[in-house]
Amino acid sequence: MIADRKIGLAGLAYNPRRTDRTVTAKENNMMRRKIFVIVSALLASLVHPSAQERSWRPTVVAQHGMVAAGHPLAAEAGMRILKSGGNAIDAAMATWAVQGQVEPGMTGLGADMLVLVYLAKTHEVKFINATGFAPAAATIDFYKSKGGIPDQGPLSISVPGAVGGAAYAVQKYGTKPLGEVFAPAIEIAEQGFPITAALAQGLSSGKDKLAKYPSTTKVWFKDGQPLQMGDILINKDMARTLRTIAAQGHDGFYRGDVAKNTAAYLKANGGLITEADLAGYRPVEDTPIRVNYRGVEVYECPPNSQGFVMLEALNILEGFDLKKMGHNSAPYLHAVTEALKLSFADRNKYVGDPKFIPNIPMKALLSKEYAATRRQAIDPNRAIVGEAAPGDPFRMTTSQPIAYASPKPLPTTVAPFDPDQILNLTTYLAVVDKDHNMVSVTSSLLSGFGSGMVVENGGFFLNDRMRYWNLEPNDVNALQPGKRVRQTINPALALKDGKPFVVFGTPGADTQPQTQLQFFLNVVEFGMEVQQALEQPAVISNSFRDSYYPHNVLGKLLTPAMLADSVKQELAAKGHQLDIRNSRGVGSVKAVMIHPRTGVLMGGVSPTGDSYVMAW
Repeated sequence: MIADRKIGLAGLAYNPRRTDRTVTAKENNMMRRKIFVIVSALLASLVHPSAQERSWRPTVVAQHGMVAAGHPLAAEAGMRILKSGGNAIDAAMATWAVQGQVEPGMTGLGADMLVLVYLAKTHEVKFINATGFAPAAATIDFYKSKGGIPDQGPLSISVPGAVGGAAYAVQKYGTKPLGEVFAPAIEIAEQGFPITAALAQGLSSGKDKLAKYPSTTKVWFKDGQPLQMGDILINKDMARTLRTIAAQGHDGFYRGDVAKNTAAYLKANGGLITEADLAGYRPVEDTPIRVNYRGVEVYECPPNSQGFVMLEALNILEGFDLKKMGHNSAPYLHAVTEALKLSFADRNKYVGDPKFIPNIPMKALLSKEYAATRRQAIDPNRAIVGEAAPGDPFRMTTSQPIAYASPKPLPTTVAPFDPDQILNLTTYLAVVDKDHNMVSVTSSLLSGFGSGMVVENGGFFLNDRMRYWNLEPNDVNALQPGKRVRQTINPALALKDGKPFVVFGTPGADTQPQTQLQFFLNVVEFGMEVQQALEQPAVISNSFRDSYYPHNVLGKLLTPAMLADSVKQELAAKGHQLDIRNSRGVGSVKAVMIHPRTGVLMGGVSPTGDSYVMAW
């Protein structure tokens, strides 16, 4: 290639066919200028080969601390805590408390939360499960008598767990009092914050749901319409609730005046949650799960989380030469998709609340031996059709035959991107401090603005987490009073050579382990830097029972239009039913990596919504 370029340059200075006259001084000067421009471009491409190829935003680098979150005000709150001497746990919970206001469609005091923590001093990974449970009056028969589980309103609400998890995390692993950690959130609630374009869009999209509840419109509407970009929101009720929690900790939310007010509001509106339900809630600390993928220890959340899905898929994919296949080639995307289908089938068969399902075969599900048996079900030329059959980790086999698809026609249209798939779902945050403590937090109301209900005089949205229950009594995720639903939220982190390596996660319900998996492979298999890795297009399968009631199997592969046409054609030829979207994929990955040699922090966020990295 370089030799060819040299020949071309020489041709500018000497053309053997030009024998009719002598080159003039003016022509010679023009040729010299052309040579200079071409040589300069050539040298630039040799010295900086990625300069012309780079299309992603720059990776943020720093030394003392970093917060990656879904909103700049949330990230700033975490940074404020880090700069004042707090550790990553303090900063993470300060960030989360602000997220509940500036990302109200995604999280808040009425949400659930799962937390992974790496403690630099002891080299341990801890897991805090802040999932609420179904209220005592919530039974299968009750919901069947109502025609199923509603997608909003008082009967969609489970006992929220996030506040208990935040208070526990700060008390157990933080360095600052909860009042100081919550101070930025209290300040924002009392003094107000401006509505962004992304939040205004979310409020507009959720208008029909939100407009049903006067306690909601009192806060989030003005003159009968949702707040617009540039409006200032002051939430005095939220400030009062936060001050109570800051002063009293866990009991400030689950007992006393806040609990009485919440229970009374729900009772008046036909809800099931009582003061006794709230008083009975406690977060749980449990052992995280992990696998080793090509020398990297990857940690995830155990059941009742779906965290093992990404880990099982990694074990299956370890048997393929993904680098040789090529990044986002059809063979690569096919292998990733099929591994995930098999893992989701196992999720739906085996994973629920371990307090009610005590014999979940997690050790076997995450074994290399079991992954080898599941890998055999992947046909390189044919996609699994519909929902894959679950495996049998007890006997290390795939218990039922696998059905494969015939070639599918390539869609002729591209579906528009739906911003609600990103902007109004779960949210995620990652924090690393100067000591390299790492915190990975995913928190969620479930769907956009949860139940749609803001607690009167409380100021916070309540979740619609009941929508994840199954109403078939024999299902592993069948509804029972006091039981925790199977969570889709599953923050992740990884260690390499025994040292902290990367903390990452994303919103997106069933898409979470899929987007996280592809981000991780972009880093580990293809050597991408953080920001580059999380901006790459990702495919998303829904060939399994959806977590949302009534748990449909759609059987499609959401495919970014920006993928090469040849890749899309080859995927369709393998039998994938493509749903081509004008987007990079679903999700909003946020991540912080630690440079293995210098310890420098390197962070990035997907270019979605109000996502932001702040560093110090």
